[in-house]
Amino acid sequence: MEDHRLKEIGVSDEFIKRAWSASTKAHRLSGKHYCRDKLSGSPDVVYAFAGSWTVNDYFNNNSFGEKNIDLQMFRSMRSIGNNETAKVNAAFAEKFEIIIRTLRTEVEKDRKKGKQIVFAGHSSGGPTAILATLWFLENTPKLGNNQIPFRCLTFGSPLIGDKIFGHAIRRENWSRNFTHFVMKYDIVPRIMLAPVSHMEEELQKVLNVLKNSKTTISQTESVQAQGLYRKVMKNASSVASYAASVLMGCPNLLLETFSTFIKISPYRPFGRYVFCTGNGKLVVVEDSEAVLQMLFYSSQLDSEAEDVGIAWKSLHEHMSYGTELKESLEMRNIIYLNHLQNLPLSSGNSLDEDSTADIALNDLGLSTRARLCLRAAGELEEQKKRNQDKIESNEAAIEKALTDIKEYKIKCEGREMNFYDAFKRQNNPEDFKANVKRIELAGIWDEIIELLKRSELPDEFEVSKKWINLGTDFRLHVEPLDIANYYRHLKNDDTGPYMAKGRPRRYKYTQRWSEHESRTEFRPSSSSCFWAEVEELRNGRYEDIKQKLDTLEKDIKDWHDKKKIGDHEFSAGSTFAEWWKTLPEHHRSASCLADCMNKRK
Repeated sequence: MEDHRLKEIGVSDEFIKRAWSASTKAHRLSGKHYCRDKLSGSPDVVYAFAGSWTVNDYFNNNSFGEKNIDLQMFRSMRSIGNNETAKVNAAFAEKFEIIIRTLRTEVEKDRKKGKQIVFAGHSSGGPTAILATLWFLENTPKLGNNQIPFRCLTFGSPLIGDKIFGHAIRRENWSRNFTHFVMKYDIVPRIMLAPVSHMEEELQKVLNVLKNSKTTISQTESVQAQGLYRKVMKNASSVASYAASVLMGCPNLLLETFSTFIKISPYRPFGRYVFCTGNGKLVVVEDSEAVLQMLFYSSQLDSEAEDVGIAWKSLHEHMSYGTELKESLEMRNIIYLNHLQNLPLSSGNSLDEDSTADIALNDLGLSTRARLCLRAAGELEEQKKRNQDKIESNEAAIEKALTDIKEYKIKCEGREMNFYDAFKRQNNPEDFKANVKRIELAGIWDEIIELLKRSELPDEFEVSKKWINLGTDFRLHVEPLDIANYYRHLKNDDTGPYMAKGRPRRYKYTQRWSEHESRTEFRPSSSSCFWAEVEELRNGRYEDIKQKLDTLEKDIKDWHDKKKIGDHEFSAGSTFAEWWKTLPEHHRSASCLADCMNKRK
């Protein structure tokens, strides 16, 4: 909990103010979705996006309006190992898909001139700014020297994506590109935590008020927000409580049962959040689980007396970011909430070095329960780091076992056999030793995969170059042995084909890591599955497997040319060579593997 300057966001105070000004200007545009604004005396450029003012612009296809994100546009927005696609608000995504057609050309001109580009948006202009930033990060070559060519500033923005959306952004190290300003009682950043069916009429009335307001909201106008505020916060309570029970490792059975009948919001925060306390302080939080709790607890009423004015506050603050930020940035009272697991649980009981954090928590009205939730969020991140440390301690054991299996492979080739056939036949003591190493490695990697499946490792683990390389090395040298073991014990008769029914997650995950890192197409198989494909096809009638055989042969040729599979796989007596002899002559002579196979007769 340290007192920093907001310069860590990467843009100046003046630029933050200009981004706000441009964002409000964008709302007044006629017939255009965004405006371009340049700060005087600076090479930086702001692209600010207009908001939307009908319920259909927020929710357009179901209770929460979410859909799978388009992976053609946002390739990284997925859980790599778990193979889950991030969900995004459909209405916001469809609006962006229209805007990007013209935006990309204009932005590219500025980028080539070396300009720092900031995408900004107030209210529902924020999601468009988020998607624009994400699209350019995804589709622009990376710069050296740790440069960040695209940044995003939002003011009172509604949430836009689910947990996987935020996970993918953190994994790609893009969180620092996004900064979201949120006022203590602003209702708009919390709206997506409630289903449209609970608040459609009230939301449209509020959107009408916001659309027609220039800068401030009158008490008369704000009466429209009272019902909306109550309904949103009631649903936010369910979301926060469910998330907190998971954080603390003690799921609430009532909430578990409730969630099976009534769907809770999929939307979750991500990036850096700057909470404006209303008295000149700015509280900066980067832990997404903590932000979710703060979105709920910071907007609670201090007393029943506040109930009368809450509707006005919830809308007035939504239009007051310019004034609040001007005052707060001048006061320079900025508090970063780090080391959440050490936060004081009650006011006045903090140590001297934690006093600034204690004051900030008080200003946001965070109760003991709220602080406990923040602590749990911090402890979860610490536990993820401890889990990774434990895994790192197995690195030497993994490398040693892999070295032993590589030596086994060399010994097999010395006997003029490929290690797949040797291992499948189990005629040599060395085959038994290799099996021990295979089982040892399977246990270590299964533990890693289970932690990933439960999201109990740091988000960036799957893009660690070291672990991608180690996982690829493991998959290429050990999966053929797993396949040999599978077919040696005739598991295909009971379970089904290896690729469809028997392939362990440890190989699927590590393959996806490699494909993600190389930005190649996600495929169901790879060179490490070569033998599984052969085993399934060699038992089929030629007429039935012809199409699959043609595809496999092209893959084999490619894998062999790239030295992903060696010559011994085709040597006389191998499973592949013996099967090849049974194929019709007209097929063998026309095959792309003809030259390769003829050399090894």
